[in-house]
Amino acid sequence: MRPELLRLILAQIFLHSTLAGNRMAAPLLALHLGYSAAAVGLLLALFGLSQLLLAVPIGRYIDRQGSRSVMLASVGAACLAGLMAAVWPVFAVLCLVALLTGGAAGATVIAVQRQVGRLSEDAAELRRSFSWLAIGPALSNVLGPLAVGFLIDHAGPSPASLPGFQAAFVLMALVPLVTWALLRRLREAAPEPDDGAAQGSVWHSWQLLRLPGIGRLMLVNWFVAASWDVHGLVIPLLGVQRGLSASQIGMVLGSFALATGLVRVVLPMMVERLREWMVLVSAMLITAVMFGVYPFTQSAWTMALCSFLIGLALGTVQPMVMSLLHQITPSQRQGEVLGLRLMSVTASGVFVPLLLGSVSALIGLHGLFWLVAAWVGLGSRSALGMRRL
Repeated sequence: MRPELLRLILAQIFLHSTLAGNRMAAPLLALHLGYSAAAVGLLLALFGLSQLLLAVPIGRYIDRQGSRSVMLASVGAACLAGLMAAVWPVFAVLCLVALLTGGAAGATVIAVQRQVGRLSEDAAELRRSFSWLAIGPALSNVLGPLAVGFLIDHAGPSPASLPGFQAAFVLMALVPLVTWALLRRLREAAPEPDDGAAQGSVWHSWQLLRLPGIGRLMLVNWFVAASWDVHGLVIPLLGVQRGLSASQIGMVLGSFALATGLVRVVLPMMVERLREWMVLVSAMLITAVMFGVYPFTQSAWTMALCSFLIGLALGTVQPMVMSLLHQITPSQRQGEVLGLRLMSVTASGVFVPLLLGSVSALIGLHGLFWLVAAWVGLGSRSALGMRRL
């Protein structure tokens, strides 16, 4: 692994750990202050709102000015968010913290992904690099909440006391400084000559979907992102219906996370023998089959097995999507396309759960599983069309 790639992966891990930590600490503090579940839902939504609004403009800026300044600005925003929450632990400030932290993490994702693409010399190296990079968020989602939870319980005079929350936010303000140290000497890839395309309106960015393969790849990416969101939503519902305990439901969801982490560790060693479209088609078909099987499972262990297999399948997708995206997108507009991708994934996380709640009320939980299975299975045709690229 190149030293530059390792620094980028570590930089993303530390900044994304701040997002994961604040996304746990802020809602818990809001509940501790007596706010309702609706207020907590609003707070969680704000972590994605800034990504939804800023992803495309940030991507276009990166195409013109490069990645380094955006990543350093993100570090500043994340540090400021943690300090504000530590000094003024009130709900209004927590909302601002959510906007700043979400925006900082989203901007860093786009900048790092574009920079990794610039460092890769061929398709095999793209697949390998993005496979390594995909391990970062999974690790961050463990490290951030673990550190925050420990401080909330042990840094104050009693568990979940206000000083414990403040200590957790101080830590989340300091962690991004590691990202800054890693990026200080990063060699910036020279921005591509501006062809004027990135100067248009945001609507003009959507015209990128008309370029060969990009629209189809974005559709595949959305199918996969929605499947990920669906899984996280419906498994607790099915577990409750089956009478499983909270720890058993946690085991089922944990098996999914374990599988995505494992496959991303193994994937870099297999990329020479893989083709992106084959991995995408296989992942979507496996996911469709497992969603179809879920309603027939009765025990926590059989549910965990389905969850593990879906995790293995979906865990392979992001590196393949990122590799193809960098191969088929004009180099001077890659940041813009990465912004579009992040925006679509974020929108899926916001709107798909709302839609599924309504659909589940109409056709029942089992019907929802089978509907998703058919939907993802049919969507694999879009992935199959990528073989011509």
